[in-house]
Amino acid sequence: MECLDMNVLPESCVAVILSLTSPADACKSSLVSSTFQSASESDSVWERFLPSDCGEIVSKASHTLEFSSKKELYLLLCNPILVADGKMSFKLERSTGKISYILSARELSITWSNDPMYWVWKSIPESRFPEVAELKTVSWLEIHGKIRSKTLSPNTRYGAYLLLKITDRAFGLDLIPSEMSLEVGNGAKFTNTAYLRSQDSKKQRMENLFYGNRKQMLKSRVIEGDDRVLSKREDGWMEIELGEFFNGESDKEVKMSLMEFKGHQLKGGLIVEGIELRPKS
Repeated sequence: MECLDMNVLPESCVAVILSLTSPADACKSSLVSSTFQSASESDSVWERFLPSDCGEIVSKASHTLEFSSKKELYLLLCNPILVADGKMSFKLERSTGKISYILSARELSITWSNDPMYWVWKSIPESRFPEVAELKTVSWLEIHGKIRSKTLSPNTRYGAYLLLKITDRAFGLDLIPSEMSLEVGNGAKFTNTAYLRSQDSKKQRMENLFYGNRKQMLKSRVIEGDDRVLSKREDGWMEIELGEFFNGESDKEVKMSLMEFKGHQLKGGLIVEGIELRPKS
């Protein structure tokens, strides 16, 4: 039985085959032959890798995107772009084309964030958004975010992450764990706990020494969880996972939150940039 020589296939057929693979495979295929190289640049290939609402995303971008091919557009979208009047950030995962979004602090619901006694809105150079929310002092911390699942990649497992910084003047944030939750539609709610603490081990030891009994008493008032801690990102921000979910084909509302109010403990020094939803490997 003779094997089919892929090099004798018409370029249009090769383009159809490549459109059924992945962006990474399409790029690698350009090394096979001149036919594959030409097909791998085809708009018909890269249009399959772009999100179905790509035109709407491009039209809502905060700056004009200039491109001469669908591949160029795809590569442009692999770098974060601001959309929705600068309140959201959109990005494609380069190797798979999976969608990531970051909801800015302005896109979230933060209790008392419009009262300058408790929160201040400011611009900082290290943020991708025009504004972030900095907590001055409050006893009731409540942050909510939501997004429609249809805006994300289907049949993909996602994680939701709160992006933040802890200032040098922070206080009261890690005396009691915060309650986190994630809910998709009317399904089961994922719940957990997290400590909003910096990585200053000396400060943690001092607080354990002076507030150990109070911390245990306050902790007994919250849900049981595995007490997650912050992790550092490559962009200089910190993140903590609020939960994960599998995004199927149907459109549902994804609701995420972080709350700490049962202890009524004064706290401050938290900077909120937003909530990121990104595919999990």
